[in-house]
Parts: sequence; structure tokens; C-alpha cells
Amino acid sequence: MKNIAVVLAGGTGSRIGGPVPKQFLPLGDRAVIEYSVGLFNDHPLIDEVAVVVHPDWRGHFSDLAARNRWNKLTRILDGGAERHLSTLSALRAYEGVGEACILLHDAARPWLSADIVSRVVAALREHPAVAVAVPATDTLFRVCDGCIADIPPRSHYYCAQTPQAFRHDLLADAYAKALRDSHFSATDDCGVLLRYRPDIPIHIVPGAPSNVKITYPDDLDGTAHKTPSK
Repeated sequence: MKNIAVVLAGGTGSRIGGPVPKQFLPLGDRAVIEYSVGLFNDHPLIDEVAVVVHPDWRGHFSDLAARNRWNKLTRILDGGAERHLSTLSALRAYEGVGEACILLHDAARPWLSADIVSRVVAALREHPAVAVAVPATDTLFRVCDGCIADIPPRSHYYCAQTPQAFRHDLLADAYAKALRDSHFSATDDCGVLLRYRPDIPIHIVPGAPSNVKITYPDDLDGTAHKTPSK
């Protein structure tokens, strides 16, 4: 079973502000996206790497790829206006690839570790769908009209991270069903599988508190997180 890592970098980073998408902002001496692409490229259990980028930033990423000489990077794909369109771009690019697992990772999570990738790949040997998550540590409020309506048991909740990994054929089938649904909307690939292929259990492997997503300018503050190692 081939393991293909797909780094999703099609967003424009509107919440972080500024003219440069967050995945291309500097973090230490590299751009944010270079950390996760480099990690997958160097990981012995990853066979191939693809990156989905906004068309306007394709040339910029190509320059980064040429500088790094990532030998496993085989495809640079155009992303869509929404997250699920970027996933679709990757799924369609690998149609007919045969037996393969797709690991979908947010480019804005540069603190991914090789250990997490190893756990995901190991789990894929026994499970057709794998999610990375950490237990929720904060009390959660369910809010209605600006007021607390309920405080659910924290032990029932986990915080989702990436990569999320699937057998290609199963996720492609879930998306095919989703696209026939006029009410379809999604921000998460596990959610697509859960809704349109509820017969497929999604196995959880432990993530790490450091595997956070850059969303706001403060998330790039070196005092908040350790700069990823090369």
C-alpha cells in the first residue's frame, strides 16, 4: 500500500491578515510550509508527496521546491476556493493509482512530528481511516444566544489535528456521494467520511499539544511555540 502525503496549502489565510498567506510566512529561517513538506519528504514511511496550492502562489511554491530539492515531491496541484475542493484536487490527481493511502495535512501545522506520522502509517495497516487528535483539556460550553446552555463532559471530546488519513478509494467514494448532495458542506475530511460512509470507523491515534495550527499572527510568536526542527 503506497503512502501519499498531501499538504493542503490552498488557503489565502484571511484571518491572519496581510498580503501573504500564512503557509508562506517566515518561521525561523524557513517558510511555514517548508517544515511539513520537508518532514514528509524525509520520512521513511512516506512514498510520495503532493502539495495543493492556490494558483496565484504556485510559482512561489515551485521556487521553494527547487531550493529544497525534495525528491519525493511529485505533484504541485491547484487548490480550490474551499478546503474540500483542495482535497478533491488531490483525490482526482491520484485516480487510478491503485492501492494507496492518502495523508491529508494542513500546511499551517508546521510543528508536526515524525512520530505522529509513524503512528498514522502504522494505524493504516489495520484501519481504513485514521484521525489524529488530543483530548480536550479546557471546559467546553455549548452556547445559545450568547449564554451557556450546557457544559458537556470534557472526557467525551477530543481536539482534531492533522494529518487525517484514508484509503484513497474510500474517501473518493465518500466525496462522490457528497457531491450529489445539494446540501453538502464540509471543513473536515473526517466529517465527509463520517456522513457519507458511516459504515467506515475512523480510528484515533494520539497527536501532540505542539501540533497546533497557525491561525492568528500571535501563533507565529516564537515565545508561544518552539520553532520546528529541520
